[in-house]
Amino acid sequence: MNFFELQSSPQAVGPRAGVIHTDHGDILTPIFMPVGTDGSVKGIHRHELEEDIHAQIILGNTYHLYLRPGTDILNRAGGLHKFEGWTHPILTDSGGFQVFSLTDLRKMTDEGVKFSSHIDGRKLFFTPEGVMDIQRLIGADIMMAFDECCPGTADRTYATQSMERTHRWLDRCIAQFDSTEDLYGYKQHLFPIVQGCTYADLRREAAKRLRDFDRDGYAIGGLAVGEPEQTMYEMIEVVNDILPQNKPRYLMGVGTPWNILEAIERGVDMFDCVMPTRNGRNGMIFTMNGIMNLRNKKWEDDFTELDPSGTSLVDHAYTRAYVRHLIHAQEMLGLQILSIHNVAFYLHLVGEARRHILAGDFHQWKTDLMPRLKQRL
Repeated sequence: MNFFELQSSPQAVGPRAGVIHTDHGDILTPIFMPVGTDGSVKGIHRHELEEDIHAQIILGNTYHLYLRPGTDILNRAGGLHKFEGWTHPILTDSGGFQVFSLTDLRKMTDEGVKFSSHIDGRKLFFTPEGVMDIQRLIGADIMMAFDECCPGTADRTYATQSMERTHRWLDRCIAQFDSTEDLYGYKQHLFPIVQGCTYADLRREAAKRLRDFDRDGYAIGGLAVGEPEQTMYEMIEVVNDILPQNKPRYLMGVGTPWNILEAIERGVDMFDCVMPTRNGRNGMIFTMNGIMNLRNKKWEDDFTELDPSGTSLVDHAYTRAYVRHLIHAQEMLGLQILSIHNVAFYLHLVGEARRHILAGDFHQWKTDLMPRLKQRL
């Protein structure tokens, strides 16, 4: 059985529906992956993710899990799946974004990256080989190659040097991955990451080089990091015009609901972002009718359900006024309710996108929905 099975027949750049087959279960695409940075999707119980939200795959962060609990504990537990009790697929990022965001705490060379832990100041060193071994020990079903996440505002010289370093690291990642065994009794997969900042020719060069490695899937990194939205969409089109149609495409760290729909229309299959839980913890929710900030006074005596559009798992039980009260009373339940709502909304959104792709009316559905998604209620 192929790792990825397309169920629609798009052009090189166009909305797609498919299935990713892993040893921990199938993933229907397009898909959103809730972010479980430290082995937990913040504020959401595992049974809520599985039984209520129906998350098919979650993301773990290599950098954070390496710092704590550490690979020794995870290995002794039998991997992250057993450590946190999750029986479905897990994707891990390479930790590159986190390491490179430590601007004042790291030193980068072609050999790897020296950095100081943000927790206790320990001096640490990430190499492409080491990152592959760490992700093996974490037990990810899908692993990311070690890359440099180039700022969206980088000049051409820096962007070129960064892309070339990412490619040299990729050669070492692949060599290490291919020379080591899967751990914990199931298949592990490696995705290279396309970089190149906002320069179309660099993105083309990167996509062509990575395509030739013929891996199980491909990630698009270094977007939504400061560049205009339209530029991000243009770079997605450039890359997806080159990447194989029969392999899944993962846009890393994106984004708003409208970003996701625009990227789906351009041929992206997989997404992750901290926005649903982070915004939920700050009192904001997404709905099919727009964005609501529950901290605002206008909701103080609004006793209607949280989201009348019917996409929430919690709106039948809680009113806007009640949730606003919980937030202002600093009750954790309020932030949990909004986090659960947002993750459920994102899963609902990509599920609806898949349904409309298969029905053949995705573009019209998206065009009608976009103005409502963006409005502030």
